[in-house]
Amino acid sequence: MNRRRRLMPAAVTTVLGVGLFLAGGLGLAPQGGDGPAAQERPAGQDSADTGLGAEIRGLQDHLKEAPGDAQALAALGLAYVQQAKATADPSYYPKAEAVLARSLSAEPAENFTAMAGMAALDSARHDFAAALDWSQKAIAVNPDNSTLYGTLADACTQLGRYPESFDAVQRMVDLKPGTPSLARASYAWELRGDTATATATMKRALDDANTAADRAFALYHLSQLALDSGDAKAALAHAETGLRTAPGTASLLEAKAKAESALGDSASAVADLQRAVAQVPQPEYVLELGELLQSLGRADEAEQQYRVFRGEQKLFTDNGVALDADAALFEADHGDPAAALATAEQGLRTRPFLETHDAYAWALHANGRDADALRQSDEALALGTRNALFHYHRAVVLRALGRDDEARAEFGTALGINPTFHPLHAPAARAALAELAPTG
Repeated sequence: MNRRRRLMPAAVTTVLGVGLFLAGGLGLAPQGGDGPAAQERPAGQDSADTGLGAEIRGLQDHLKEAPGDAQALAALGLAYVQQAKATADPSYYPKAEAVLARSLSAEPAENFTAMAGMAALDSARHDFAAALDWSQKAIAVNPDNSTLYGTLADACTQLGRYPESFDAVQRMVDLKPGTPSLARASYAWELRGDTATATATMKRALDDANTAADRAFALYHLSQLALDSGDAKAALAHAETGLRTAPGTASLLEAKAKAESALGDSASAVADLQRAVAQVPQPEYVLELGELLQSLGRADEAEQQYRVFRGEQKLFTDNGVALDADAALFEADHGDPAAALATAEQGLRTRPFLETHDAYAWALHANGRDADALRQSDEALALGTRNALFHYHRAVVLRALGRDDEARAEFGTALGINPTFHPLHAPAARAALAELAPTG
C-alpha cells in the first residue's frame, strides 16, 4: 500500500540522556526514507506529550542559567531534530541548526555530540554529503561509539556507497549488539534482497529490545517485512501486537492499515490511516491515505489529501529539506511529469540511493524517455532488492519499449513479491499481465 518500506529509527541515547530516534541521523536510515527521508517518528512515541517536550523545556531553562553549556546546547539541538520528526514539523530544523552551531562554537574540538547532531540534522534535510562529513568528524573524536557508526552507515547508504555502509553497520554491531544496530543490520540484508535474514535479524532486535518503544519499533518492521513479502496476515498480527505494546502509535496504525487493505478490509484500513494522519500528519501517511481513497473511487477525498501533501512538501522545502524520491513519484503519478523529472534529477545529485534511481526511472518514463528509464531501473535493482514497486516500474518501462516478454516477467515478479504492493499499481499490474498473456 505504501511505496516502499522506510526504515524507522531505533532508540539510542546521548551522554545527556536525550532519547534519540533520528532516522538518517542517530537512528536508523530510511527510508527512506523518503517524504523526506525517514521523517518517521519512534514507535511508541506518537504523542506530543511523550517526555520530549519536557526534555526540551528543561534544557531551555538550564541554558537560561548556563547559556554556554556546549553539551546542553548539543542535547537541545538533537531534541529539536527529534521533535521535528515527532510532529512532522520541519520548523524545528532551523532551531536545531542554531543551537548546534552555538554548541560547536563553545566547544569545537571534542564535541562529538554536536557533530552527531549536525549529521542527524543534515540527514533529515537530505544533505547526505554534509551528514557524512559530520559523522566522520564525530568518529575521529570518539571512534568506539557504536551510535556514531550508525550515522556513518546512514549517510553512506543514502549516497549509494553501499559497501562502506555495510562495513559501518558491522562495526556498529561489533561494538554494541542491540536493537539499534541489529535493526540496521536487518535493513542491510533487506537491501541486498535477503528477506529471510532481514526478518531473522529483526526478530533478534525484538528479542533484545528492553523498552516498549524498541519492542514496538521492531514489531513495526516485522510487520513491514511480512507485508512486503506478501504475508498480510502475519503483517497484521505484528502490527496488532505492537499496538498492544504501545497503544495508539501512529506508525503501527499505518502498518495495521496497510495489512488490512491487503486483506480486503478497506473500511478498517481507511479508518486506521485517518487515525494515524490525525495524530501525526506525516507526508507518507497523507499520501498513502490519498492513494487508498483514490483506489476506492473516492476521488474528491483523495484530492483533498493530495492538496495536504503538496502543502507539506512546501513546508519542508521552506525549512531547508531537499525533496527527492517521494516528491518525484507523487508528481509522476498525480501531478506534473516535468516537475517529477526536475525533482528526480536534483534528488539524484544529492541522494543517489536505490529509491531515487527508481523515482528517476519513473519520472523519465512519464516524460517518454523509456530507454533512459531502463538504465535507471538497472541502478535501482543493482543490489538485488526485492521491491515490488521497483519491478512494476521496470515492467511498465519494458512494455513501453515493446519488450513484452520481459515486461510480462517483471509484472509477474512484482506481484509474486507482494500481490498488494500498492492500491493503484498492483491492480494495474494484474491487468497488464492479463493483457500480455500468451494466446493460443
